[in-house]
Parts: sequence; C-alpha cells; structure tokens
Amino acid sequence: MAPIPITIITGFLGSGKTTLLLNLIPQLHAANPNYRLALLKNEFGDVAIDSQLASSSAVSGVQELLNGCICCNLVGQLSTALAELRSTVSPDRIVIETSGSAFPATLAIEVNRLARETGHFTLDGVVSVIDVENWKGYEDTSYTARIQARYTDLIVFNKWETCDDRRFDECLDRVGDLEVDVAWVKSDKGRVPVDVIFGIDGGLARALTEEPAANGSLSHDHSHSHDHSHDHQSEVEVLSVTLSGVAGASVNGTKLMALLNSAPKDEVYRIKSVLTTLPTVRSSGEDESAAAATPSNQPTRYILNWAFGRWTFTPLDPETIEHSSSRQVVLRMTLILARCESAKWKKKLEAGGFLELQDGHRGELAVTQII
Repeated sequence: MAPIPITIITGFLGSGKTTLLLNLIPQLHAANPNYRLALLKNEFGDVAIDSQLASSSAVSGVQELLNGCICCNLVGQLSTALAELRSTVSPDRIVIETSGSAFPATLAIEVNRLARETGHFTLDGVVSVIDVENWKGYEDTSYTARIQARYTDLIVFNKWETCDDRRFDECLDRVGDLEVDVAWVKSDKGRVPVDVIFGIDGGLARALTEEPAANGSLSHDHSHSHDHSHDHQSEVEVLSVTLSGVAGASVNGTKLMALLNSAPKDEVYRIKSVLTTLPTVRSSGEDESAAAATPSNQPTRYILNWAFGRWTFTPLDPETIEHSSSRQVVLRMTLILARCESAKWKKKLEAGGFLELQDGHRGELAVTQII
C-alpha cells in the first residue's frame, strides 16, 4: 500500500484555514466521487467545533486533538490519531489542520519522523494561510504568525478582496521581510484550486528533520522546547463556556448577536460555538429581512464561527452524530483572546446580558479559563 500523503494547513487564528479546506472538498468529489479525504483537526479549546463543520461536509473521517497545541503538548498523540485514520478510513489523503497558534516546523518534523519509521505516510507539504485584512496587526505582536509564514511551502493570501492594493502590498512586503522565497497564491473568497494545494511537492517541509532555531537555521539542540511552548501558547488566552438548561431550551439570539457585534477584534480573536437557538440569528452581512422571513418558532442547532468581527452560523446536520464535547448542552463555546484579556471577559460574560436562555428560562452559565 502506497504511503498516504499528508498536507499540513496552518495559519494564525481566524485566517480561514477551515474555509480553505471546506472549499477543497467539492473539487475533489467532482473529479472523483469516491475520493476519501481525512482530517486531523487540532482545536485550541475543549470543544470540537471546526471538525464537526467538516464532518457535515462529506469529509470521510475526522480525528480531533482538543485542549492544547499539536506541535507541543499534544504532539505525542499524533501517531495514534494518524494510525486510527489510516485503519478506519483508508484515506487517499490526510489533512492536518493546526490550531491558530501552532508552530508548523515542529509538526513537520514529527510527521517526517513517523513517515520514516512506519512507511505509512509521506509529507506532501505545508500550506500557510494569511488573513491580509488583519495580518499586519497580529504579525506585529505574534512570533508564531511570523514563523507560520516563514516555514511553509505555499502561502495562501486570504480575505484580500476587502482591502485596497496598498494593504495587500504591505502584507506582501512584510512577508518579504522574513527573507523567504516561497510560492504564494491569492484565494477567491477562501477557494484555491485543489491542484495548487495538493501535490505541491514540499521540499522545505520534507527537509525538516531538526528543530529550526530562532535565526532560521536548523538546530540540533532540542532543549529549548519549554521556551517554544511559552513563546506561542502565551500569546493567547482561552475561555471555555457552558450554558446549560432544561430540555428544549435555546440561547437568546438577540443577546448573542449583541456579543458578536460588540466584541473588539483587538481583544477577541475567535469565538467558536455549538449552540441551539432560533433561526432569527444571522451571519454578518446577511440581510435582516431574509433572516426575519425564516420560520423562527423551531430551535435549530448551529455551529458559530466568529473571527475579527465577522461570523457565520451554519446549521448542524441533524443526521450528524454530535461530538461528545458539546452533545446535549444548550451552548458550548470557546473564546480565544489576546493576552491579559481573559479575566475581564470572564467577568463580562458572568455579569449577564450576552449568554442567556430564550424566554427568561433559567440556565446555568460556567466560564472557565483553560489557557
């Protein structure tokens, strides 16, 4: 059996990694309806959200690594997760979608080690997604964002359509400042031809067998791993939120929309949630009259994805078996915040006014800082 090619998709929080992946699926199935794509998804919080979105989009198999980073404290679980996907799905390809704060070179090194030792896998390449609209802001403060752009085989510039030419040129210049010669492509609202993403023959990725040092050279000293963990996992703080209630309860959509509209993007990087609410909620930019015309008396299960002031509500397929991390709970939410913001946002949420049940029903709200 030929080795299974593995593609690593990385990029800072909210850059559009999951959107890129979901736009590949219909292209693959149009070319070959029997193509089996498996996903190994690393979620920063303790709720499987993006992986449930992928499960409802004809991905053949999904494995989740929750509540940590795949390139450091969860790296030991990589071998088991890949082996399970290989045995249960027998995929044509595996995509590893990292958390927004993962260090891609460390992950590439581990995949290359597993490929050598087992012969079951081969690393096709590393793809980094850059959010043109917001990258200038977080590139200034995030060491990881710069490293993600540096150690890659292909850069996908996403969300450039809403920016002027000057903003894109500035982003391109900042990437050039990293002194890397790497191929890049602009997405079409998150879509890139599948032949560009897969089969890139990533020479840089496969060459990585040692940990890159801070100056970009390859280091034979692995003793800095604790410093690395501090460098990138301390860049964000994470709150885990649970809102529970009686059977049939739903989230107050009006108050939830107030949270989504008011969260400042320099304090809140991501809001991800699986929740039950009425269909009156709407994605950012969606026409209000269209949302109002939707029958609103039946609560619906949604996946919410918020990034830098924009968000989508995606109905969860009722035929999909929901992940245990959110099953039978009115709302499970992960908030990924800038440094030193978790205490303030924990108080805000606990004070009420944002996350409450519909029709005055009493619910139990729990907000916990997990990172």
